Amino acid sequence: MPDIVPLEPVDYLVIGHVARDLTPDGSALGGTVAYSALTARALGLRVGIVTAAGSDVSLEPLNGIPIVTIGSKSSTTYENVYSEHGRVQHLRAQASRIDLDHVPHPWRTAPIIHIGPIANEVDSVLPQGFSTTLLGLTPQGWMRQWDSNGLVSPCEWTNSESALAQAGAVVLSREDVNGDDLLIEYMAGQTKILVVTEGLAGAVLYWHGDSRRFRAPVVLEVDATGAGDIFAAAFFWRLYTTRDPWAAGRFATRLASYSVARRGLEGIPTQQEIRNCLVEVL
Repeated sequence: MPDIVPLEPVDYLVIGHVARDLTPDGSALGGTVAYSALTARALGLRVGIVTAAGSDVSLEPLNGIPIVTIGSKSSTTYENVYSEHGRVQHLRAQASRIDLDHVPHPWRTAPIIHIGPIANEVDSVLPQGFSTTLLGLTPQGWMRQWDSNGLVSPCEWTNSESALAQAGAVVLSREDVNGDDLLIEYMAGQTKILVVTEGLAGAVLYWHGDSRRFRAPVVLEVDATGAGDIFAAAFFWRLYTTRDPWAAGRFATRLASYSVARRGLEGIPTQQEIRNCLVEVL
């Protein structure tokens, strides 16, 4: 059963597993839920999290954010190795599945609901009883599989048509689709707004049959972990507040670019960075 927490309405609800990331310096908290929730809070939103985790990961970096935690033997654990040829990823453990019935009723009408799976742990379609202004999806966790050794590779996203049709905006990386331009084109035609992030090259946004590229500022990359999740939270927030996908794309690209110059959760945007980006994209 999930932990009981005092509940108030939230502006930004994010659903998915937190991650226990294995790094050369030890284990650290990660996952879309952590990066996106902290970014949304930095943007001034009231944030709620629904996740599943074990005692092997500390949620202390998320202190101050209400969390409904589904108990699990272990947390979803990833080991990433980066090289000049890209990232090699292994899934070392997987937490319990998240049933959307675990979402508290006061949170089911959050203006922004972000479903951010990392290991196919939650359904991609909201059931009846949910009402949101913007449903944002980051589908990487539905687009990966792993073998008996935990080696992660891309796979087909099942039930994608229903999820894409329901979503207000979808953010994924070019890596998530293994660089498949035909798949990107297909998905762009199935959903309202699709954004494909491309690391230091920025992002490409597809909307109403049009597409635009947003180039990222040149920065010295230290750690790209979480940059896509920071981008997604920034994009969903700016889209919700402006109703302008192009403005949201410019803002999110610039804000996420700051994060790669720092390691791990230290890459969460600062208030000064947020102010700078708001001024720069006007």
